[in-house]
Amino acid sequence: MTASAEPAKPITAISNALDALRTACAFLTILPAAADTGEQQRGYLASAMGMFPIVGAGIGGVAAVVLSVAMYLDMNSFVSAALALATAVIITGALHEDGLADLADGFGGGRTPDDKLRIMHDSRIGTFGVLALVFGVLLRVGALAALAGSSMAVTALIAAGALSRTPMVVMAHRLPMATFTGLAAHAGRPAIRQVIIASVFAVLIAAIALGLAKGVAAVIAAAIGAGTVAWLALRQIGGCNGDVFGASQQVAEAAVMLAIVAVP
Repeated sequence: MTASAEPAKPITAISNALDALRTACAFLTILPAAADTGEQQRGYLASAMGMFPIVGAGIGGVAAVVLSVAMYLDMNSFVSAALALATAVIITGALHEDGLADLADGFGGGRTPDDKLRIMHDSRIGTFGVLALVFGVLLRVGALAALAGSSMAVTALIAAGALSRTPMVVMAHRLPMATFTGLAAHAGRPAIRQVIIASVFAVLIAAIALGLAKGVAAVIAAAIGAGTVAWLALRQIGGCNGDVFGASQQVAEAAVMLAIVAVP
């Protein structure tokens, strides 16, 4: 009895990892990856956040396929880059772009923390939100277009997808919640183990995809970009929420893409 029960441990570990991956995928994309998405509301998402970089790399990988096909069909680099990033937006349901727009409107238009949160919760988009989206898209498309035609464009999308979603795990672990409503507040606080898992995955993906010099630059860029958003959130609304997470991903992704272009 004891001997036959022993192999169940690695099988259970693999099963738990796959469940966590499905949960992370269901949260970060529109794909029906998890059978019970209600698990996210009960705090199960917090124990799945270590898989965020894996899902991010997968999103970047799909975008990279679209980029490669577009370039093979002799489309110009800007159009190819735009199609690739549009694919990523579709897969994620514009989840992160929505957060960036809401944060820009709230921080740019509100005077008090409560006022800023009220504006962020408003589904309508204002001038600051539109400008943030426009500049964010232009920076990412421009950076990717500069890489288009080389293998680095493909690996850059994969690395940026992984690195830009890792700071969300760190922020969820370290920062206080600015509001106790919304999916981000109900997701739960990830343990330090999830932060370590996510960080290791992200760094390994960046190193393999980009090499040492560009990989280090990309990691630093992601940390600075997302860290700036976190610092602003603490000053503006006293903590984080779903919009802060989304904005941090967008800023980190743009920073990573620019760093890859800048470092020879």
